[in-house]
Order: sequence, then structure tokens, then C-alpha cells
Amino acid sequence: MRERVFIAVIGGARCSSQVCRLAEEVGAELAKRGAVLVCGGLGGVMEAACRGAKKMGGTTVGILPGGDGKAANPYVDIPIVTRLGYARNALVVQSAQAVIAVDGSYGTLSEIAFALQYGIPVVGLDTWSVAINGQSDQSIFAVGSPQEAVERAMAAAMARQEEEV
Repeated sequence: MRERVFIAVIGGARCSSQVCRLAEEVGAELAKRGAVLVCGGLGGVMEAACRGAKKMGGTTVGILPGGDGKAANPYVDIPIVTRLGYARNALVVQSAQAVIAVDGSYGTLSEIAFALQYGIPVVGLDTWSVAINGQSDQSIFAVGSPQEAVERAMAAAMARQEEEV
């Protein structure tokens, strides 16, 4: 039996309706492919992605910054309380085999940094780009659509699973 794929969806706790739509499509696409969606469990991109996943019968995990599981958005199946604040961002990305960043603010940037530090592939949809010494760093795979984001993240996650065997 093949291990389930866990994909983290990261992004801002507040977002525009356009970004919300993108995140919801990402969540729906992940559920269609049988992936478990992991996120920070709150609002904005996290809630929209979870909503999309739930519409397609997917499973969602919310790794929360505080100590109250009731703080999770209503589409989180499994709330995990941490009492770690932003430090929980490391747990969000380490719980996944790949990360999809949708838009985002500095919290999202910290999650991207953690993922890259741990060697977890990051797919970016209208999100941050990074540069080192003025040179563009291509470690975030920039994509143009939710479908492409999920396709790229699933391929990266499956490759990581095969490496671990």
C-alpha cells in the first residue's frame, strides 16, 4: 500500500477574493488527487484551501499556533494545537513532502525559508521570490495556475517518497 501524500498549503491569514479563489482551487485539486492538505489551520489562504479540499471530500490538518483547537477554521478535520506561535511554521512544512505557497506575508516567507532549509520542495503561486547576492534563486518553483501548482507539488512529493524507500 502506498503511503499517503501530505502537501502543505501556506499563505496569508488575510487575502483578497482572487487569492482566496486560487487557494480554494489548490485545495480542491489536492483532494482530487488524494493528498492530505496540511496548513496553519486559520483563515485566509488556509481556510480557502481547506474549504476547497472539503468540497472534494479531502482530508485537512491544521497545525495551530495557539492552544485552542476551536480556533481552527471550520474546514479543518484534524486540529493540532502547539502553543508555539509562529514557531509552529516549522511544523507545518515538516509535516509535508512538498509545499505550495499561495500569495502570503512574512509568516509565509518564514515557512518558505523553513521548507527550503529542510530540503522540502516549494511551489509558488503568486508568492515570494528570493534572490541571493542580487541573483535570482530558482529554489521556489513558480507556476501560473492552481492545477500546475498541485501537479508540480505532487510530482515532487512522489519523488521524495521514492527516495525515502
